[in-house]
Amino acid sequence: MVKRSDYITWEEYFMGIAQLSALRSKDPSTQVGACIANKDNKVVSIGYNGMPNGLNDDEMPWGHGEGLESKYLYVCHAEFNAILNSGIANLKGTRIYVTLFPCNECAKAIIQTGIQEVIYLSDKYADSVETQASKKMFAMAGIKYRKFQGKLIKFN
Repeated sequence: MVKRSDYITWEEYFMGIAQLSALRSKDPSTQVGACIANKDNKVVSIGYNGMPNGLNDDEMPWGHGEGLESKYLYVCHAEFNAILNSGIANLKGTRIYVTLFPCNECAKAIIQTGIQEVIYLSDKYADSVETQASKKMFAMAGIKYRKFQGKLIKFN
């Protein structure tokens, strides 16, 4: 018997984990997932966008409101959560797979932790100042980023 040949690649596996993680998000408009993998193709951590631990997310704003009624003041992004969830201090040399290109705040955390490559699924905010700042910082820090090219896993 010959081994099967239609298995998914490592890249498809890690992006699939990021996609699956995004399904945990309770955000009604944007669900984002992240998966950090090391050079040995081991999953180091995962995350999704959501409210900080210990806060009752039923009492938090989930809309684009103004002032204290804006979710943007409270939500932790998927990349940030994956970094915090890793449980290890040194992420140097790892790759992060994200379903949405990182914002400038997450880019700073990615740079600070030593993640060396960002593989993203969507760049729908490419024209925003925040995304442009992310790309500028990644270029200055020597962090590679590229659009995911594999086949997507269907979950529904």
